[in-house]
Amino acid sequence: MPRPKNSRDDDQLDDDLDDEVLEGDDLDDDDLDEDDLDEEGLDDDDSEEESYDDEEASTALPVRPHEQLLIDAIPELEAARVVCTTAGRGQFAETYARERPDSKVACCFFDLYQKNQTEFQVFDQGPVENLRLLCKPDLPEGEQDLVAFVFRKGGDAELTRDLMQQGFQRLAIGGRMIASTDNDEDQWLHEQLQNLFPKVTRRPFKKIGTLYLATKTEPLKKVKNYDAEFAFRDQGRLIKVLSRPSVFSHRRIDLGARTLINAMEIKPKMKVLDMGCGAGTVSLAAAFRAENVTVMALDSNPRAVQCTQHNAEINNAPGITAVLDCEGATASTHDFDLVLANPPYFSGYAIAELFLDTAYRALKPGGLVQVVTKTPNWFVERMPMWFIHINSVEAKGYHLVSGRIPRP
Repeated sequence: MPRPKNSRDDDQLDDDLDDEVLEGDDLDDDDLDEDDLDEEGLDDDDSEEESYDDEEASTALPVRPHEQLLIDAIPELEAARVVCTTAGRGQFAETYARERPDSKVACCFFDLYQKNQTEFQVFDQGPVENLRLLCKPDLPEGEQDLVAFVFRKGGDAELTRDLMQQGFQRLAIGGRMIASTDNDEDQWLHEQLQNLFPKVTRRPFKKIGTLYLATKTEPLKKVKNYDAEFAFRDQGRLIKVLSRPSVFSHRRIDLGARTLINAMEIKPKMKVLDMGCGAGTVSLAAAFRAENVTVMALDSNPRAVQCTQHNAEINNAPGITAVLDCEGATASTHDFDLVLANPPYFSGYAIAELFLDTAYRALKPGGLVQVVTKTPNWFVERMPMWFIHINSVEAKGYHLVSGRIPRP
């Protein structure tokens, strides 16, 4: 396959990988330094990893310019075992695997939608037997010769540190790390790499980004823990939560989730669907609110599913089932009494629309959907397409919008 050329179309390259940005509230992890949250160059938007775009879903996504920097460096990279991430559709991984058929390449995703779209784009060009596309909570275990990362200015700072530390630990002595960012004046990523490697080569490319290369010469002396534990109370019950970088509202309970918890209508023996579960705070509160409640928790982030499963276990909530799902396909038809949702604010309401469509299909006749949002007008205007008795109530800066499935 010929290498993709470096091109830049701002409309086509709009943020389809907008990561949740660390805000730094409620730090309680002893393994984090106080200055670990002072991020140079990070922006303040509050969004998650992948933006759903109907046009991108039906057309090939061009290679991002800073991922092209990795592709252009392939001739100087000699590695048989490779782990990488991507800013788009796995273009570096695909190019490396096709040009080096004797290598074994694993491209890692933290969003199932992005991974699925990459499968469509990559394998449309023909099979790549030495390439694996993985959507798991962590980088694959096992020694690697090359770890390649693509980072975005304004991305999740803790996830960046977490991945670089994991990547360093996976590298064999003598193995190399190569990383790029879309910031041609970057200093922050350079500093993080210098904390891991004694020597880091920096190559800035004007108006494109910066490329870094480093070689592992010794094991890591201190391993930091970027996971966080916190707790919240619901109706007198203390609920413990483990969260990890990239999971929505890492390190604290989201105020929107708290608003939804306070308003949700849970009755005994209910079957509840929690869409976009994050670390599982809403699922846990729902499971304990009444007797014999069962909850299906869905999220496209494998770390969110992992955290929700773990949190159900440590809180002794066997009625919760967490599933990796980016389309709502797991939720069976007309099987649920209540759907709870706290949709993200990016993607032009495409994810919100998916949540509502899934709720309509999943709910029993007479079933209720409750959505928490700061932008109620879209929901009030849109929900009558599926539901009746639409109601919007303001609560502490948020709105609870609800609707019901008509009965026969």
